[in-house]
Amino acid sequence: MPIIQLSPEVRDALLDTLKERFVNNMARHRGIEWPDVQSRLEANPGKCWSLNEMERTGGEPDVVGRDATTGEITFMDCSPESPADRRNLCYDLKAQEGRKKFPPAQNALSMAAEMGIEVLTEAEYRALQELGEFDRRTSSWVQTPPAIRQLGGALFCDRRYGTVFVYHNGADSYYGARGFRGVLRV
Repeated sequence: MPIIQLSPEVRDALLDTLKERFVNNMARHRGIEWPDVQSRLEANPGKCWSLNEMERTGGEPDVVGRDATTGEITFMDCSPESPADRRNLCYDLKAQEGRKKFPPAQNALSMAAEMGIEVLTEAEYRALQELGEFDRRTSSWVQTPPAIRQLGGALFCDRRYGTVFVYHNGADSYYGARGFRGVLRV
């Protein structure tokens, strides 16, 4: 994917939004300081574009961790529900193309790739749920093991009754209340 840079005005507005969310949700990123995050973002303009896409589509990205070895900062979508502009998507391109009646306009894996992010794994989804309660009325596709996908299925998660559930569906299914959450490492 080519590096797309934001205009200085858009980048500054994004950094202001991210900083405000960072300060208002310190429990999500204990031990991480905003100046460290900002310097990494300023050094990676393509990642800023991806974060802006996460924000634009309703993801409310926030810092959720740092890799102790590489120092990379991890952002995830922290919107209370699955991002509004990333719903009504089947799982992947194969499922989208295979759906003969009423195919959706897009699919989760392709949209994530176009945004320069990855769909959360089940483990990442569960780690996010340790930081708050997400998807109490919606659900989110998660990366699906190849053996399940080869049989036509795909996995999604949500939180109900104080518990995180993992379910399966046909990869070609799509619903107004199901989208996907992304992860970005900077």
